[in-house]
Amino acid sequence: MALQNILPYTPEARELAKVLRKNMTESEKIFWKQVRKNHLGIQFFRQFPILEYVVDFYAKEIGLAIEIDGSSHDNQFLEDGHRQGRIEELGVKFIRFTNEQILSDLETVLVELKEVIKSFKQ
Repeated sequence: MALQNILPYTPEARELAKVLRKNMTESEKIFWKQVRKNHLGIQFFRQFPILEYVVDFYAKEIGLAIEIDGSSHDNQFLEDGHRQGRIEELGVKFIRFTNEQILSDLETVLVELKEVIKSFKQ
């Protein structure tokens, strides 16, 4: 299925996204500071609703969702996989980083992300 510019979401996901924007994790705050305001040449949205879910960050222009996985995801592997699969059916691609990567090796994360963005724009 081709990526749509406007992705469907539920009213509940929209409300949850608002709450999550106000309660970002430390890793999400650090990452957001690096990608906001087109710092990487592309616009990112934080806590973006898609279907009944909320992805941590989303770049509409290239259809890329970025998830920052912390310890809360340790026991949700199957749920995360199901969620990701449903969203990927809409044409969205995913990249995942861990809290640890953001906190201890942000430069490498940004280099990898820039390469991914570059590959999507070609």
